[in-house]
Amino acid sequence: MTTPVIELAGAVSLIGRFPALAGADLSVGTGEVALLQGPNGAGKSTLLRLCAGLAPLSGGAGTVLGHDLSDRRERRALRRRVGLLGHGTALYDDLTVEQNVRFWTAANHGDLSTIEPAMDRLGVGGRLRTVPVSGLSAGQRRRTAMAVLVCRRPVLWLLDEPHAGLDAAGRDLVDELVHQAVASGATALVASHELDRVAGLATRVVHVVGGHITAQHSDAPAHGDLGGRGDLDDGEAT
Repeated sequence: MTTPVIELAGAVSLIGRFPALAGADLSVGTGEVALLQGPNGAGKSTLLRLCAGLAPLSGGAGTVLGHDLSDRRERRALRRRVGLLGHGTALYDDLTVEQNVRFWTAANHGDLSTIEPAMDRLGVGGRLRTVPVSGLSAGQRRRTAMAVLVCRRPVLWLLDEPHAGLDAAGRDLVDELVHQAVASGATALVASHELDRVAGLATRVVHVVGGHITAQHSDAPAHGDLGGRGDLDDGEAT
């Protein structure tokens, strides 16, 4: 039995007065890669933001990494331990690639020695390191945000359409990074419409419809098949 990382019971989260999550039940254990599947507006992004400590828990109960989601201080403490890559990258347009990666890594107590290797691994080192984010393509912004995530080494990876805006090589690299993180003891919750690609990463598929988790099933390869890649020692933002 794996250690629970995410425990939600009847979780409700409001956007204004609208219940984006309307009573979600979910348990995710250490080392899992859970794929969130569902139509647009189903509540997948809100679920990720709730688990990141960014969206409030308006009803029900929930803990992530032992932090009580109903407590504001607990949610703030949680944010340092999770990494959210959302639709927006949370990067500062007027800062360079390196300045962004360095700022977010330091702000979240990440390992500064991994910054250059991570930028090189994500293809945003070299000449791109001094380019302001405002001058990057959508794919390069995504790669920069992923470099931040790698440097922070979060215990829980929360990925919202992580392959969006990336070319084939970038998509393969995202898969590698998730494999490596999980092999090193992390857990991942991934929302994606690219089911054929993400299904190869996932140990479990979680169906989200109308703010409810309607079904779950495990039909992906076990994590024993993910081993042998090692740590990324050579290299949304939350």
